Amino acid sequence: MPANLTPDYKKADDWYRSASTDEEKLAALEEMLRTIPKHKGTEGLQADIKRKMSKLRASVESGVKKGGVKHADVFHIPRSGAGQVVLIGLPNSGKSSIVAHLTNAHVNVADYPFATDKPVPGMMKHEDVPIQLVDTPPITAEFAPSGLVNTLRSADIIGIVIDLSVDVLEQIEVCIKYLDSHKLLMPADAAKDAEWVHLARPAFVIATKADIAPAGTLDTLKELTTRPFEYIEISTKTATGLDVFTRRCFEILDVVRVYAKKPGKEPDMQEPFMLPRGSTVQDLAYHIHRQLAEHLKSARAWHSSSVHDGQSVPREHVLTDKEIIELHFG
Repeated sequence: MPANLTPDYKKADDWYRSASTDEEKLAALEEMLRTIPKHKGTEGLQADIKRKMSKLRASVESGVKKGGVKHADVFHIPRSGAGQVVLIGLPNSGKSSIVAHLTNAHVNVADYPFATDKPVPGMMKHEDVPIQLVDTPPITAEFAPSGLVNTLRSADIIGIVIDLSVDVLEQIEVCIKYLDSHKLLMPADAAKDAEWVHLARPAFVIATKADIAPAGTLDTLKELTTRPFEYIEISTKTATGLDVFTRRCFEILDVVRVYAKKPGKEPDMQEPFMLPRGSTVQDLAYHIHRQLAEHLKSARAWHSSSVHDGQSVPREHVLTDKEIIELHFG
């Protein structure tokens, strides 16, 4: 029986053949298995895909090179804080300077290109919310580190860093081409390429060096770029726009901060719990202690947008930002 493979499957197969890392190959194989026609003629091909997936999963999970020597993937940056924002850009675009100004990370801010050779994470804050910010090695039209796609694929947000003082169109085109080639940006035609939408990440443009850029450069960039990006203009020299940048990262992550309160005690206002918007009191209880959550008896809320201070709320009560919750366990 003929396989009659679909265009969607063939796109995934092309992606698999061009993938440069085990993680990217695994993602492509998963897409191949999802899009392959399910009938007797493809049973052998399905089995082959599953065998490859099993082998790659074992390789990724073990982190073992040939010869059995364990190694750490420097491009794998575990998420921390409320979410992870990964920066991408050409040499000297200002990525390291942003991380240096907003975090305590030890980054190499230099006037020469390729000063950063591996991802460097740091923790910035929006008010009392820690957000992980990751500097990455630069890309060019001819070169990108093979492991960079893994760093970007695990991000919650991608920040495309563009230096306003030099050729902005070339920079944005290089970044878009790279991100599109790895299915990391929302497709220009979502209806046509809907199968890749689940791989895309929210992205916006961070326009740096606003203090020395020619007037109107950002407007020109917006006019020449067909993608509907949000643009944030900043300068690390004058601190212009840095507060806007941190606030927008928090807003795009779409989380709420909740302060826990023990019965009869003052609430802990120093380290909020951060949960996805739409989470409930029951979700908070599970976040604090999964086993203890099964014995949740009741809860009270303060600073809520829907109830009075101190009012009892059900487990299904949807949490709002900066709410104080007192949990009672039976």
